[in-house]
Amino acid sequence: MQTLRASKCGLSTAQLPSSILDVIEALTKAGFEAYIVGGGVRDLMLGLNPKDFDAVTNATPAQIKDVFGRRCRIIGRRFELAHVYSGRELIEVATFRAPPKKAVTSASGMILRDNNWGTIEQDFIRRDFSINAMYYQPHTGIVLDFCHAIDDIKNKTLRLLGDPTLRFEEDPVRMLRTLRFAAKLNFSIAPEILEIFTPKLTPLLRDISPHRLYDESQKLFTMGHLNRVLPMLIDFDIWSQLFAEIPPQISTFIERAAINTDQRIQIGKTINPAFFYAVLLWKPFLERCEFYLSKGTVPAEARAQAGLDVLKRQATRTIIPRFAETFIREVWEMQTRLLSPKPQQIQALANHARFRAGFDFLLLREKSGDASTQGMGMWWDTYQLMSTDEKERAISQYNRQRAKSRRKAAVVEETVDARAAQVEIEPLVNEPEPRNRRDRKSRSRPEKPVQKAVSASDGSAIAYDHPILKRKRVKRDLSHVVFGPTQ
Repeated sequence: MQTLRASKCGLSTAQLPSSILDVIEALTKAGFEAYIVGGGVRDLMLGLNPKDFDAVTNATPAQIKDVFGRRCRIIGRRFELAHVYSGRELIEVATFRAPPKKAVTSASGMILRDNNWGTIEQDFIRRDFSINAMYYQPHTGIVLDFCHAIDDIKNKTLRLLGDPTLRFEEDPVRMLRTLRFAAKLNFSIAPEILEIFTPKLTPLLRDISPHRLYDESQKLFTMGHLNRVLPMLIDFDIWSQLFAEIPPQISTFIERAAINTDQRIQIGKTINPAFFYAVLLWKPFLERCEFYLSKGTVPAEARAQAGLDVLKRQATRTIIPRFAETFIREVWEMQTRLLSPKPQQIQALANHARFRAGFDFLLLREKSGDASTQGMGMWWDTYQLMSTDEKERAISQYNRQRAKSRRKAAVVEETVDARAAQVEIEPLVNEPEPRNRRDRKSRSRPEKPVQKAVSASDGSAIAYDHPILKRKRVKRDLSHVVFGPTQ
């Protein structure tokens, strides 16, 4: 172990939020050891902006609860933790862990229970990567380095603590974390990890809960380096373990969506991780729609059923929450509505709750070379920047163009029908053309069907064209007829 000065590592309390300082101070005053540990310390040393800070202490979860009272909530079965609220911020506080006295593992070696408390020397061994095992005490200004992690940070190397095979078997999610840290920090992966990180090892991820895998996939989507990590998922055979029906290839559409997501994160815009799931599952959704349409299903029902099928299939790998599923299906449904909107519904569509997400999706499709968008992505893009009068003129022009396209389509259809009729209806006998006008008219009139005669009461036959049969029968109201002798 080596003790480093925080100032020499580029660390100072001015970089820390008041929430983490409040937690560390409260635990220290209560007589416990307390340190900042994990990604927060690592990112500060690399000059990055940490997303959050975690604390570690020798106090048990029950003792942490006694220190913070109502501000603390104990969570977790497999790893018992304390969530401490400081204002609006949430700080995760863990207790030093020791190697289990009796390992509770699955058949593949995954740890099922890990609530054995220990010392700080035992705790660092339980951590996954060396760069996440640096303990920073802000009040004393020291950093405890048990595994020469400072050298790995300087060399930009990602190294696991202990035997890589055993560490991956204990928690297969560490494979995802390896790729995420390598892409986010632009670190090289240590040779001993690359040696055993093969497609034979990745099926261990099937033992992980689909709920937890969904959370890990969200971290991949929102870390700001999605475009860099996607090829790594394919190279290390992680893609097929995370996504059910998505072929392991990065299309132009997926690549553009990944770049767009990273750019939004870099400029501080918010993103919805479910949006990238909508992009990934778009191709399977279209294929499933074609399947139902080929069976004669109504288009609206085909889209609804296809969405249910694709999301249900994906749930075998990562279970997408219900609200995220609703968002994905609404984005898909908006594509049809934005492609051929009715003129009177354009303004209402622009004010729809899912318009922005649906429009972004449509524009990405168009920029990726999808000809089926028919230029509507750029039309909606221009429409949003117009004034009220310009929008009305644009809608009128769109309406005229729409009517013109319909007329053109109708003419084409009539031409096709006429050609088909010419081919199908061909005279069997070539009759000579009539010479005079009267004969031509009589030929053009349809022949009247031969009608049978109706027999009269005296037995004589009355033809159907007899005037008496052409009289209109009037139904009379007999209630007003007077019966009896007339005056």
